[in-house]
Amino acid sequence: MEHFIQLARQLNKEIMIESRSPFDPVCPVNTPHPWQMLGCGNYAAVFIHPDYPSYVVKIYGRDEHGLLDEKKVYERLGSHPGYSVCYYTESRFLILKRIEGITLYDCVHKGIQIPEDVIYDVDEALDYARKKGLTPSDVHGKNVMISNNRGIIVDVSDFYKKETCSKWKDLRKAYFKFYKKTLYHLPIRIPYFVLDLVRIGYRYYRKLKLSKNKGK
Repeated sequence: MEHFIQLARQLNKEIMIESRSPFDPVCPVNTPHPWQMLGCGNYAAVFIHPDYPSYVVKIYGRDEHGLLDEKKVYERLGSHPGYSVCYYTESRFLILKRIEGITLYDCVHKGIQIPEDVIYDVDEALDYARKKGLTPSDVHGKNVMISNNRGIIVDVSDFYKKETCSKWKDLRKAYFKFYKKTLYHLPIRIPYFVLDLVRIGYRYYRKLKLSKNKGK
């Protein structure tokens, strides 16, 4: 682990991560060899080193004060099959257990069936987090993975926030009302641009819903 920490520190020094819009994922400008980027989120990008396939390095590109909050979330969660594990934190980055699998978002893109048990796994993991005094937030198709046929939440960076988030509730509703009756039985690949349009449309739907609730 000590050698990997040194490699992560060097990566942290060399990497440049852009934040083009507060509504879009951060974007690495460069990825030093031999590191590989696994994905980008709203605040951070995740990288893997080929010599250490069991670990990932999550480097914050914005809202870096949230890193300590994320560390505290993992400490409160402890060991649970529905989450990753945080092994180490330092300025701007965390070292986490790598979860190998596929996100729900990519399942829809590739026409891979999402089992119903995965949804229930996430429900149970969220209930567990609430019992630990956390407020699960920002749980959506890109933050949930299927690994060994189990549903795992791979991003808990917003679990410290206090406001209510309906993303998982809305996704769950869409799964049972639409996906389970259609795409579940049809191995159709959905292009990313279509999924991005759905994501943008959902963003405006939430804004409209929020403004209506405030007006009441």
